[in-house]
Amino acid sequence: MNHKAANGLPASGLFASPQLPKNYSFAELPGLAKKIRRDIITMIGTAGSGHPGGSLSAVEILTALYFNVLKHNPADPRWADRDRFILSKGHAAPVLYAALAASGYLPEAELCTIRKIDSRLQGHPECGLTPGVEMSGGALGQGLSFGIGVSLAARLYKKDYRTYVLLGDGECDEGQVWEAAMAAAHFKLDKLTAIIDHNGIQLDGWNKDIMGIEPLEQKWQSFGWNAIEVDGHDVVQVIEALKKAQKVTGQPSVIIARTVKGKGVSFMENNPEFHGKVPNAEELKIALKELE
Repeated sequence: MNHKAANGLPASGLFASPQLPKNYSFAELPGLAKKIRRDIITMIGTAGSGHPGGSLSAVEILTALYFNVLKHNPADPRWADRDRFILSKGHAAPVLYAALAASGYLPEAELCTIRKIDSRLQGHPECGLTPGVEMSGGALGQGLSFGIGVSLAARLYKKDYRTYVLLGDGECDEGQVWEAAMAAAHFKLDKLTAIIDHNGIQLDGWNKDIMGIEPLEQKWQSFGWNAIEVDGHDVVQVIEALKKAQKVTGQPSVIIARTVKGKGVSFMENNPEFHGKVPNAEELKIALKELE
């Protein structure tokens, strides 16, 4: 493939990387997270559309999951005993695609086809099209309900897999999220873990100005959940929280990951404009330079 990026640069080779070890030490994970950030920026720049802010804020969360916590098999994406990861905030598809490619679900060169006609990598994830995608995303507020169904299925069929659902904090404005929160606690789904990418910003601005959701930890606790708050950019903290959640019985767990929207790119950090704004050619060069 020899695609052209939006800035006119050849996309071929943009995603090339050395052979990486299958098992990552804690010391290696930050470097992997930086690589995923570069892939996100390159994908969005190549496509000329996408959502950089909320993809960049979730990098350490997916790094922790795919390279330390999840029980999964890229060679067999539909393995019946795999853990399930559900991206409820579907507009953050670039971070999911980058993690899937780095895991071996698809060739890294395929990342440059994002949002193209007939590509397996559409603007929002599509189950059945992209290997490793568990739910078609796009309509916000639905992922936790879907995750409850997946977790109940595990119980029904006596399967041991765990279910993880990543939500955005702006997405928590949706009433369906809280209906699902009640249901998960009612059914004591202790193999269900929700993770909230709490970056403080949604489509039109700051959450606190649009719909205040604090105190978030106490809210989830009042709904019957085990709540853990972490620095969402400390991959070790995220891993430790996910491992703690695995030991909880009788109730679901939620990890509130405090993050920065646009993390890693100076002009995108805490900037509501880059929820869905694509960097121009000059900004793309600056962003990739900062992520070297």
